[in-house]
Amino acid sequence: MPELSQLTHDEVRMLGCLIEKQVTTPDYYPLTLNALSTAASQKSNRDPVMHFTDEDVVVALDGLRHKGLAEQVTTAGSRVPKYAHTMPRVLDLDDAELAVLCVAMLRGPQTAGELKGRTARLHPFASPTEAEATVHRLAENEPPLMMTLLVQPGRKEPRHAHLLAGAPEIDTVAPAAVAESATTAVRARQEAIEALSDRVETLESQLAALQAEFKEFRSLLE
Repeated sequence: MPELSQLTHDEVRMLGCLIEKQVTTPDYYPLTLNALSTAASQKSNRDPVMHFTDEDVVVALDGLRHKGLAEQVTTAGSRVPKYAHTMPRVLDLDDAELAVLCVAMLRGPQTAGELKGRTARLHPFASPTEAEATVHRLAENEPPLMMTLLVQPGRKEPRHAHLLAGAPEIDTVAPAAVAESATTAVRARQEAIEALSDRVETLESQLAALQAEFKEFRSLLE
């Protein structure tokens, strides 16, 4: 069994990208170093957004290969090395489990609804409940691969996180801070509405003045 708790955040990102691209761009999988660097550094569907050099990718891949989670492969007609993940083979995961893990690895802790929506290209779940059931299977794995976090202040639903790099570090916000933040947001919104109302009133006054001047100008011509 690989040392899952010892994965670095860079290794998690590389592994998630390999899983994702195998399904979404099968014609270009396995991935070259350049393709993997681009996938890991892309700004969409990534949280946090990170930048990886080819050297960063090589170091992370070496770590994954050492832990048995990735391998270098040779493909016909290719002159550069390519890389693939070995997650299903090593951990005996099905497509649904792999999809849930992949999204959690690339986008951080997710609610059941977010998992259902964001795994659509990887594996279609009929409902958030079905996605959550997959999380529970992964949580019961030995060792556990996912966990359900406590509901954070200001949130309505629990989020689910992978454990490939150990337990996640979740920022906590005190209820008082949440209430203060909400009050500040309401105040700012009200001030914006008032400013917009003042601007509209000013524009209406200017329009009325222009209409009056135009009317006066027409009467002189007549």
